[in-house]
Amino acid sequence: MLLVRLRVIPKIPCEIICAPGKTGAPHMNYSPFSNKRRIAIAASALLAILLVGGAVMLSKRSHADASDKKAPAELQFTASDLTYVTPRALAARLEITGNLEARSEATVRAKEALDVKEILVREGDVVHAGQVLAQLDTAQLAARLAQKISTRDSAKAQFEMAEKNRTTNHELLEKKFISQNAFDNFDSTYKANHATLEAASAEVDVARIDLNQATVVAPISGIIGKRYIKVGEKTSVDGQLFSIVDLDSLEFQALVPAAEVTRLKKGMAVAISVDGIPDQTFLGTLDRISPETETGTRSIMTFFSVTNAGHKLRSGMYASGHVVLSSSSPRPSLPLAAVRTDAGQSVVWTVENNTLKRRPVELGLQDLSHGWVEIKQGVDAAVPVLASKFDDLKEGAPARALAAGDDSAPKPQDTHAHA
Repeated sequence: MLLVRLRVIPKIPCEIICAPGKTGAPHMNYSPFSNKRRIAIAASALLAILLVGGAVMLSKRSHADASDKKAPAELQFTASDLTYVTPRALAARLEITGNLEARSEATVRAKEALDVKEILVREGDVVHAGQVLAQLDTAQLAARLAQKISTRDSAKAQFEMAEKNRTTNHELLEKKFISQNAFDNFDSTYKANHATLEAASAEVDVARIDLNQATVVAPISGIIGKRYIKVGEKTSVDGQLFSIVDLDSLEFQALVPAAEVTRLKKGMAVAISVDGIPDQTFLGTLDRISPETETGTRSIMTFFSVTNAGHKLRSGMYASGHVVLSSSSPRPSLPLAAVRTDAGQSVVWTVENNTLKRRPVELGLQDLSHGWVEIKQGVDAAVPVLASKFDDLKEGAPARALAAGDDSAPKPQDTHAHA
């Protein structure tokens, strides 16, 4: 800060003037013009001093600001920080999502409208084929069976009489005791009674089947998925009683874009993961491919067989998986860690002409299992690319790629570990 010391000149309101004709006899005379002149001179001096001091201070501040502005430090990257586009055979992976469904499941239905007398299983119970699940009331069916048996026995008696008459009259015909027309009547009666007996026997079989079906049994081995009835309720014809799911083998059903289906072949392996079962992968194989696209989409349904040891997977679960496709011919590639996604665009950072450069790139096949991706265009093979992700990179910043073995360089913070 500039300090200015001013000396104040006191006002002199009068002058000592010698009166004419009186030598040595002074007298007082006031001069206003002299006072104004002194004030103007003092003000001008003060203004000049202030201007000079301000110029000096401004010069010092400009010099300080200039000294504070330092040139940005040059970022230096070692050989381990850099990578290059190199030809590599990529094992592409097809990512898919879908649902798990049981390969074998059954819905047990009622054949008759009957009262439920007893239920022997609940949801989640493991059952085997032929195991009794429930018992329905059989009184009505037993009475029906008895009626059909009686009808069959009556038809059997009539048939036996007709058969005996036919045999006797056939002997008489051979001896020429009766005409052919008379024998034909006995033969016709025999055939009619035989048909009636067969029909009655068939009705007995049906009634017996209905009676047997009143004892509800499991058609397949599996787990009771749902129970639809309660004791005392009356079933409806074709009404649902139980659903049974076989969880030993499931099917992963996933939609695949039509353009990708041609790359799939029967027997290809799939690795499946489910959100509810972390850190575990389930394996399966491609079983079949639908011959047509799904309505409203351009995708085709694919079916993968999945072994479900321990029954950890359940029917209806949502799952994601990937199919490892055959390896491609060598393609220009970079590590996946070198590629960033910025505003929906894939980019890499390069060191060119001692400056950082941000380059958009077009990606192709991705080998997620080995961490490589095809670079279709955007960067040449001779250009050094930052191999991992760094913070606070600015395009155009000074940068230099160091030779192998020189790692004494300052560089931005490496965020690859948590990128």
